[in-house]
Amino acid sequence: RTLTKGSLMYPIFITDEADSLIPIPSMPNQNRIGVNRLEEVIAPLVQKGLRAVMLFGVPNDSVKDPLATAADDPAGPVILAIKLLKTKFPALLVSCDVCLCEYTSHGHCGHLNDDNTINNEASVRRLAEVAVNYAKAGADNVAPSDMMDGRMRAIKQGLLDAGLSHRVSLMAYSAKYASALYGPFRDAACSGAKFGDRAAYQLPPGSRGLGRRAIERDMREGADIIMVKPAMFYLDIIRDAKELAPDHPIAAYQVSGEYAMIHHAASAGVFNLKTAVLESMASLQRAGCSLILTYFTPELLEWLD
Repeated sequence: RTLTKGSLMYPIFITDEADSLIPIPSMPNQNRIGVNRLEEVIAPLVQKGLRAVMLFGVPNDSVKDPLATAADDPAGPVILAIKLLKTKFPALLVSCDVCLCEYTSHGHCGHLNDDNTINNEASVRRLAEVAVNYAKAGADNVAPSDMMDGRMRAIKQGLLDAGLSHRVSLMAYSAKYASALYGPFRDAACSGAKFGDRAAYQLPPGSRGLGRRAIERDMREGADIIMVKPAMFYLDIIRDAKELAPDHPIAAYQVSGEYAMIHHAASAGVFNLKTAVLESMASLQRAGCSLILTYFTPELLEWLD
């Protein structure tokens, strides 16, 4: 495969501080971006060939509650960002991560029972509401990352009922592992769990069979794109996804910890940054990816020229 600009999707963090551009200490060269600063950040990248972004909302703590009621606030960062991007850059594909962890006061990815276990039914219902409202705002793609059982079916049905399934595609975080590599992201999105962890609903790192079953489940429930996350530690799962879903696009998310590791190793003189990043891209494509979500997208847009 040849890496192209069309193979890349740039994950970006949208803060509800509208005029801010806030550096993320654990992720070199990345920022939380206010809606009023978004055009100045994205316009030069579109000129260089950026085709797709994924939005993550970073709300103020004051709007967080146990039920994530702010996740689809029409005046919240994600919906405002969707509308701005589709107005200013109509050809840009806008994908939205769909999860509740950024908006819950407890930091978990769904609603909780009284004993602090996940209430799967209520979580799925809320996730479907959020996904449909992102689609109504103009998103081209919605991507649930929560790992709740049955959420793909519920979101697909919600899009069908809203008359949007012909316009909005559904990307499944199908094989999402409970990884140590998410630390910088949780710093960036202010979304760490206040107690416990997410191992009860994300996949154990050593489990190949569960990953395969999750991929097959999401295919049955209507996913248009299958994603594996993280990327470089899970090349075998990417290959499994390609074999299980040969007619689906396969995405991999090179997550914040992978990004930080490569950056810090290059800064320490271990290797050349460009050479290492391009090799990482080649490995993901070799394993079977046709879409790569990476924070290195701005650099890659220049290097691919």
